[in-house]
Amino acid sequence: MRPLRLSELFEAAPRLTGKPFRMPLRMTRRIAFFALVLASSGWAFSMMSEILGANGLTKVEAMILALFTITFSWIVISFWSAVTGFILKLLNIDPMSLRRKISLPKIRRRLATRTALVMPIYNEDPRRVLAGLEATYRSLMATGEGAAFDVFILSDTRKPEIAAAEEAGWQALVEKLNASGRIFYRRREKNTGRKAGNVADFCTRWGRHYEHMVVLDADSVMSGQAIVTLAHAMEDNPQAGIIQTVPMPVRQDTFFGRYVQFASRLYSPMLATGLAFWQMSECNYWGHNAIIRVAPFTAHCGLPLLRGRAPMGGEILSHDFVEAAFIRRAGWQVFLLADLEGSFEEVPGNVVDYAQRDKRWAQGNMQHLKLIGAKGFHGINRLHFLLGALAYASSLLWLVLLLLTTVDAIMRAVIPHEFFSGGYQLFPDWPVVESDKIFSLFSMTVVMLLFPKVAGVLLTLCDKAKRRGFGGGLRLVMSALLETLFSIFLAPVMMCLHAYFVTSTLMGYVVTWDAQNRDGRNLSVAGVAPSLIVPTLAGILWGIVTWIWTPSLFLWLLPVTIGMALAIPLTVLSSRADWGVFLRRFGLWLTPEETMPPAELRQLAAILAEPEAIMPARALAPQAAPEELLADMHPQRLDYPLDDLRRSSRGAASALLLRGKHWGRG
Repeated sequence: MRPLRLSELFEAAPRLTGKPFRMPLRMTRRIAFFALVLASSGWAFSMMSEILGANGLTKVEAMILALFTITFSWIVISFWSAVTGFILKLLNIDPMSLRRKISLPKIRRRLATRTALVMPIYNEDPRRVLAGLEATYRSLMATGEGAAFDVFILSDTRKPEIAAAEEAGWQALVEKLNASGRIFYRRREKNTGRKAGNVADFCTRWGRHYEHMVVLDADSVMSGQAIVTLAHAMEDNPQAGIIQTVPMPVRQDTFFGRYVQFASRLYSPMLATGLAFWQMSECNYWGHNAIIRVAPFTAHCGLPLLRGRAPMGGEILSHDFVEAAFIRRAGWQVFLLADLEGSFEEVPGNVVDYAQRDKRWAQGNMQHLKLIGAKGFHGINRLHFLLGALAYASSLLWLVLLLLTTVDAIMRAVIPHEFFSGGYQLFPDWPVVESDKIFSLFSMTVVMLLFPKVAGVLLTLCDKAKRRGFGGGLRLVMSALLETLFSIFLAPVMMCLHAYFVTSTLMGYVVTWDAQNRDGRNLSVAGVAPSLIVPTLAGILWGIVTWIWTPSLFLWLLPVTIGMALAIPLTVLSSRADWGVFLRRFGLWLTPEETMPPAELRQLAAILAEPEAIMPARALAPQAAPEELLADMHPQRLDYPLDDLRRSSRGAASALLLRGKHWGRG
């Protein structure tokens, strides 16, 4: 069958009558937000300039000032996002419409569109993948809207034994759920383009059967109500191209895994609310647990190859930010539903596996720096690229900043102060120490770092139901204090690891694409030492040098040097599941998903507790995939002529208003 050309995608689309969702005060809220960011950053720059320049600004101090300004500005954006989210949450105001949220009876109308649940997998544990999918599918069927959905398991697995288990497990699942013709499995012969290529293959072969697709990760679990809500939201907002949820980490047992799970559950909804307030229709896509309008995604989100060789060139690794930018460039909107519950994921259970995942993300986000100047992107998407790169590059900048501060302090301690710099000077030049300014700047930095944590606790304490979900007010406060303490000592370890990842990327080292290890596993000293021996020795040496030459700086750097020196035992001990179980026994780091587990997670636990499924003796009939309705998905141009882009965007926004028929069917 001839692939459908891009121009034909929109001509075949039925039209919706829904009106675009309008967000009030678009420019006003962005001007106000960035005015606060610039004012705060400018104040900090001014204070640091006066502190460093009190006795004359040296070259080293000029470098310190530049690095401080960059890293502090990144903190400021997070701080004001948290402040905004806190205020909106406290006043119960929706971040998009700026209207007070009220409880209304649910209006039950049938979905008029069809949606595919697509799950790309790569060398994953088939038992866990299929168990999560089964829990999601059962929840979806329970909504009564199951007829509007199909499921696709999109395998890129390279190991034959895992692939065989995937296919056998899929057929057993189809029979178990009586889901013939509803759950499909496809394994690609070549995993071109990695995950993005896997999803693109679905779009070009079967995408025309569906108006939307919900992209799931191998560890994703979603409630049926959340999925149906996303589909309704796409029908009600015809200009929406992507709607992203906030996935919550669940099912963690190790000390580190429970730390990540607790912190994410406590702070993420508030932070996401703040982001949605100023990003509005230019929010980001995080690659999973989101719904996407298939036609514009197929037409506008084909990934190009970046100029140059890997790691900074070649295939785009972190595809999600780029796909959000492309679909926004074409005139479609990207939303973040900060309050939608029922979206879950799992995270690596120890520092090493968590950092291994970050290593791939660090390289992918650094690649985005080459996309900032591409034609046609919205300014907020360019900011996403910059902030995504800074999320990792800031660790390198902080490390260099602290090292330069140490060098400057030692130089001041070793080199005598010149009291008489003029030839005929009557009074000496006494050293000036701006104590008040130092204290003010330090205090403001601490406030900006700790406010999101304090705000998250206060919001939860004000809500009786949420407070109960975290184990009660006292346990919540104790858990937050423990989380903050652990964060202080873990931060230097992650700073060193991220700095290494960024440096290795800039030096040309290419990461490998492997399956994520999400299962908790105990780490040994021998297994951890090769990765963390350098930060450990550096922390010890750093502490000794500052203690000898500049004791006052030694005290300031103590949280950093202790965290680095304890990197190996901290990583090994936090990987232990018995430590996590100990905390749970005393009611610490509890989350609502543990104290009041939703049906989907209870279902998942029950499935995983079942004995291994035994394949029936008789051979199951092969489950035929839907008819292939081929469509092209061309790589996008980064030098897209702006006039052509505007015409394309206007045409897309007016043509792709979907309801009723499938956009690829007659």
